[in-house]
Amino acid sequence: MPPEVTLQIDGVVVRVPADTSVAAALARAGYIATRRSLSGETRMAFCGMGVCFECRVRIDGIERLACLTPVREGLQVSTCEHRDG
Repeated sequence: MPPEVTLQIDGVVVRVPADTSVAAALARAGYIATRRSLSGETRMAFCGMGVCFECRVRIDGIERLACLTPVREGLQVSTCEHRDG
């Protein structure tokens, strides 16, 4: 079993395997949405390879694609469920 890292998703401490993407960490933690469309519909990782841009989240304050970002110790992730806009 790979070592685990601790990160925060919307202020909640989550432990996941170190070889996990942020999108996979969100799914493991039970998140069903990373952002909302202009019409308010929830969106989550779709393609898993950075093409669809549906998995956008703020990681350490910068908007990034969750499917292309590996987790690391102390990462701060913010989804649409925790922020305005």
